[in-house]
Amino acid sequence: MKLIFLGPPGAGKGTIADLAVEKLGLPHISTGDLFRAAVKNGTPLGLKVKDIMAAGGLVPDELTIALVKERLAERDTAKGWVLDGFPRTIPQAEALEGIASADSAVNFDVADEIVVGRLSGRRVCKSCGKIYHVKNMPPRKEGVCDVDGGELYIRDDDKEAAIKVRLDTYRKQTAPLIDWYGKKGKLLTIDGVGAPVDVLGRFQKAIEK
Repeated sequence: MKLIFLGPPGAGKGTIADLAVEKLGLPHISTGDLFRAAVKNGTPLGLKVKDIMAAGGLVPDELTIALVKERLAERDTAKGWVLDGFPRTIPQAEALEGIASADSAVNFDVADEIVVGRLSGRRVCKSCGKIYHVKNMPPRKEGVCDVDGGELYIRDDDKEAAIKVRLDTYRKQTAPLIDWYGKKGKLLTIDGVGAPVDVLGRFQKAIEK
């Protein structure tokens, strides 16, 4: 089963993907993770990505597509995969079709005001990277990581002004993919509001159909 997860930032795609792959026995492939791994491992593609990111630029489609193609060629993808964060644009989706055609694109539908609440309340440990939320998953001690006692902080892209920019970018660039996959008869839309276990249940029912 080859699945693409769509939805605005803060829709919970990564969380649901992590839960879903345990049930389905498929690899969760995140483009963010691919970038970080390629840079860390010093691969030829990773070195190109590192220079672009260091200069504050956006990784061009051709490099992103090359990284995804390289990852989808690995042995653990033989039975399928869950792609999170790719494709982001219709040209990327068209390129993916030439590499491996997805069975379904799963759109997690979440209203903007809920996204803002989720992201603006997110806190991240400076030491280990563990993620908390001030309301939904608070640490035992305010501002302190439960795991290693590290300081919790708000990422720049989780500040309200940045969230609104991210949502605007999503609506312009990525939301058209919903129509694109819909016209291909591959779109599944899931209500992304609620506890992760509830959203996962809706997702499982949708793909079983």
